Amino acid sequence: QVQLAESGGGLVQTGGSLRLSCAISGRTFDGYHVYWYRQAPGKEREFVARIFRSASNANYGDFVQGRFTISRDGSGNTVTLQMNALRPDDTAIYYCNADGRALGLGEFWGQGVQVTVAS
Repeated sequence: QVQLAESGGGLVQTGGSLRLSCAISGRTFDGYHVYWYRQAPGKEREFVARIFRSASNANYGDFVQGRFTISRDGSGNTVTLQMNALRPDDTAIYYCNADGRALGLGEFWGQGVQVTVAS
């Protein structure tokens, strides 16, 4: 099993930036693809970004349009989401997800971090 802890959320103005981090701990922390999802009140959970466990490929939700960048450190135990040009509709709770099901390791979620973009 692994544990995930998100950090870096907060309040920014429209057009500002935030950097979210997901710290992953556990015996096999490098065996997981890592995702960011977000969920705003009254809306369903939305895919934001994904980075594969090799860190060689990444994907983004359609709304990102070049504004966000996901990265993973060399050890694989920290995943960062750099968010630029933030808009009020980016306001949501952002969740880190580690998916190791392809390797029989299970799937785990962080507790979430609030991102608020003021208009």
